Amino acid sequence: MNIDDINLDSKESFTKTISETDVYLFAGITGDFNQLHINESYASKTKFKKRIVHGMLTASLISTILGNKLPGIGTILLEQNCKFIKPVYIGDTITAYVKTKNIIKNSGIVQFYTFCKNQNDEIVLQGEVKVLVKN
Repeated sequence: MNIDDINLDSKESFTKTISETDVYLFAGITGDFNQLHINESYASKTKFKKRIVHGMLTASLISTILGNKLPGIGTILLEQNCKFIKPVYIGDTITAYVKTKNIIKNSGIVQFYTFCKNQNDEIVLQGEVKVLVKN
């Protein structure tokens, strides 16, 4: 998809159930072995009561959309900001969404609103991204 194919009504989504394996693989790749993510006994004594998914694992679902669907292959992520609204737990089904905010055609830049919802339709993350779209 090129920038001329994107309009202010463009939007996409991606859904994934986050597994324990996903969390361990993410911890291994990033080196983030925070006990809140990998130690059930530790996490059970916190305000969360059980292990939570890495926030950036949830945020990375947005990149899945950007690189594969909207705008798609060849897209370069330039900026991402996000606010973590609610915790995501192992076993939660998360749907990530992107919706066009602004198109700057002469520079090939598109800004998107982003958010993620859990299986209870609760927003768990919201933010924005800026990408460079292939010509």
